[in-house]
Amino acid sequence: MSTASTPGSSIPLAAGVSLRESDLRFHFARSGGPGGQNVNKVNTKAELRVHPGALAGLSGPARHRLVTAQAHRMTGHGEILIVSETERSQAANREACLDKLRAFVQAALTEPKARRMTRPTMGSRERRLESKKARSRIKALRRGLDD
Repeated sequence: MSTASTPGSSIPLAAGVSLRESDLRFHFARSGGPGGQNVNKVNTKAELRVHPGALAGLSGPARHRLVTAQAHRMTGHGEILIVSETERSQAANREACLDKLRAFVQAALTEPKARRMTRPTMGSRERRLESKKARSRIKALRRGLDD
């Protein structure tokens, strides 16, 4: 999916969630690691900064799940920092950053399943009690006989 469009346009991230292109802050730098002459002269590493409040169509609980799940990526200014330097071109790394953002938003949209309390089965209770009795027997044998 190409993101090259007019500056005021909206980028779809997930079902019902979009982001204005003007809210994307990209910064490009030189990638590290091997790569020969190209890595030393071309700024291919892409860094994307997005403020979670700029995501249109994201509910409050979903926004909270996004922020807590990506807490290690949050900057001091409250932005999510996404970095990509795996591709050889700046455009491909830019698209990889957007793909990561889409994946994060999609994951935040799925509500966690509510935990329902269950009772332990009779077999599991019996196994637990039997292991406690066995442990008790072992400790009783260690004590020895009282003289």
